[in-house]
Amino acid sequence: MTAIELTPAERKEKRGDAHHLDPVVMIGAEGLTSAVLKEAEVALDAHGLIKVRVFSDDRAAREALLQEMADKLGAAPIQHIGKLLVLWRPPKDGAESTAAEPGSAPRVVKILKFSKTGNHRPQIKRVTVLGNERVTAGGLVKRAKKRVTSIKKKV
Repeated sequence: MTAIELTPAERKEKRGDAHHLDPVVMIGAEGLTSAVLKEAEVALDAHGLIKVRVFSDDRAAREALLQEMADKLGAAPIQHIGKLLVLWRPPKDGAESTAAEPGSAPRVVKILKFSKTGNHRPQIKRVTVLGNERVTAGGLVKRAKKRVTSIKKKV
């Protein structure tokens, strides 16, 4: 498999998402073994975005390790900072679907609010919207109501 190529903006977003994550895969003195690759594969399938800790002092070896893991796992190399590597792979079954029907599982929605003067950056807020909720034009989360129809039209 080959590594996935991302634009700098996509990579920046993934770096922000990975900031709070803890490493789920550790690479020790043995290096990149088949067991490490299998564990990284399982973690990518479960999470999509993972951090890998490498217990090595050689920076060039860690860079090569990141590229090798990305190629073998079919993932995108997101970041290499210190002894941490960040990898991302899209879900295989389409589990991260943003378009959901009313009454379905919770989903994460981005709400963008612009400043009133236009001099500041817009604020981005991520909100979890449940199946019985909707986002209004003003950015508020409200409970979805069934549309009231006339009794005469039901006949």
